[in-house]
Amino acid sequence: MKVKDKVCVVTGAAGGIGEAIARRYAKEGAKGVVVADRDAGRLEAVAKEIGGVAVTCDVGKEADIRHLIAEAERHYGPVDVFFSNAGIGRGGHEDASDKDWADSWAIHVMAHVYAARALVPGMLARKSGYLINTASAAGLLASMGSAPYGVTKAAGVALAEHLAIQYGDRGICVSVLCPQAVDTDMLRMAGATAASVDGVINTDAVAQSVIEAMEAETFLILPHPEVKDYMARKLDRDRWLRGMRRLRDKTGEGQGKR
Repeated sequence: MKVKDKVCVVTGAAGGIGEAIARRYAKEGAKGVVVADRDAGRLEAVAKEIGGVAVTCDVGKEADIRHLIAEAERHYGPVDVFFSNAGIGRGGHEDASDKDWADSWAIHVMAHVYAARALVPGMLARKSGYLINTASAAGLLASMGSAPYGVTKAAGVALAEHLAIQYGDRGICVSVLCPQAVDTDMLRMAGATAASVDGVINTDAVAQSVIEAMEAETFLILPHPEVKDYMARKLDRDRWLRGMRRLRDKTGEGQGKR
């Protein structure tokens, strides 16, 4: 699918990957770009700069997702592309707080569920649509510094696979974006060392990989190509786990205070 003349919605668009994607969609000639985030001030600035519409939204709430889609339809018509990108970073292991676990689940999994619930019926009727979810290489491999992040990102990948199986031959394209280290505020706040082993890329590079994947209708979007090799190594789980423990010790990530 080409973005030109399409109605596109991007969540988590007040900065980082979401902002870069929204800007790229506008540059590609989208009919309309609707940006969503909880940061209303920055979001309004992004919308103004790209000639789009800003909708303040908490993606962890189904009512907010439905309101976002209704606003997009009111301004531009049926949504062609929904990029469910919003994410949070929470540290800790199994002992992370219930709130951190619940927030991660709501934003990294249920937000995608809510979008699909609202959009799939119309997309099926039109036999056209594109759902893209941002997960992470952590969802394919591991996240040593954060169990809530890695576990819920893995669930996000599984959900995207489910949607692709159910609707991929019925007119709805599905992709899942799984980058490693990207130069965003979230990465800087986390100070993620292990994730940076293969280098940090900028958000424009991620946006380019998304555009290329959409045009090819590729399911798995890997801005860091090394991830594909790591996935192959993971097939031998025992060997892979031993290697990950060595990486944990080398980088000092994920060991906590115990």
